[in-house]
Amino acid sequence: MLVMLKLVLDCDVDAAWHALRSPAVFREVVAPWLDFDSADAGGFPTRWTPGPHHVDALAFGAIPVGHDIIDLSFDRLPDGVRMVSDTGGGRTGLMAALTSWHHRMAVSAAPDGRTLYRDRLEFGAGGLGIAAWYPTWAFWQWRGIRLRQLAPGWRHDIGVDVVEDAP
Repeated sequence: MLVMLKLVLDCDVDAAWHALRSPAVFREVVAPWLDFDSADAGGFPTRWTPGPHHVDALAFGAIPVGHDIIDLSFDRLPDGVRMVSDTGGGRTGLMAALTSWHHRMAVSAAPDGRTLYRDRLEFGAGGLGIAAWYPTWAFWQWRGIRLRQLAPGWRHDIGVDVVEDAP
């Protein structure tokens, strides 16, 4: 199954890249439908790092719906494109209904100084594929709305070299 978004966000590309690497922004984008608690010792990092991050998913911020692994890698592609890729997926509960997961988010500078954001989720759900696609698509539309709402407030810290910040 495939779900995609292509948006222009009202922030510069460095601010968008900084936001994609923020667990706090991750949680804001999925609220109020979902929330996540870190299941790693020490809780969420300030910024996502490459590798696995264990989380517990909560529907409506309170109802446990399963354990998930967010397994991240960061890529700098040609032509100023930066991409984060998550190949983790659900391990228990409702989260495990999705049997495969590959989520990629890419940002690049738009000609007008804003950010071109592209989001591609490929997932499997076994025999539930078609039944799982629509709610996932609807949830992705919500994420798109939240990204557009939040982006004007994103900025990167002055003096921080965001190029070196990206592995």
